[in-house]
Amino acid sequence: MVRDELQAASDELDAAAESTEGETSERLAGQSEALAKLATAERGPDQGRLDRHMNILRELSEEAGDASEHVDRALEHVTEYREGVGGI
Repeated sequence: MVRDELQAASDELDAAAESTEGETSERLAGQSEALAKLATAERGPDQGRLDRHMNILRELSEEAGDASEHVDRALEHVTEYREGVGGI
């Protein structure tokens, strides 16, 4: 089962990573990989894990310069997915 919103977020972060350099690019690529794994994992992530990713994406959006639009769209996808996750 693929969680489409998380896969879309991963794709946006791949595009952002390609548009940046250095540590920011590496961090974006790492988040992309993590979300891609969550998109296809047997069990979906809980709200706490999603919150951690969302906080990192907010931080990366400030660092990403011109690629921040991709990061913001990724954050929107994660937020959309999170709305369907049960409470803590």
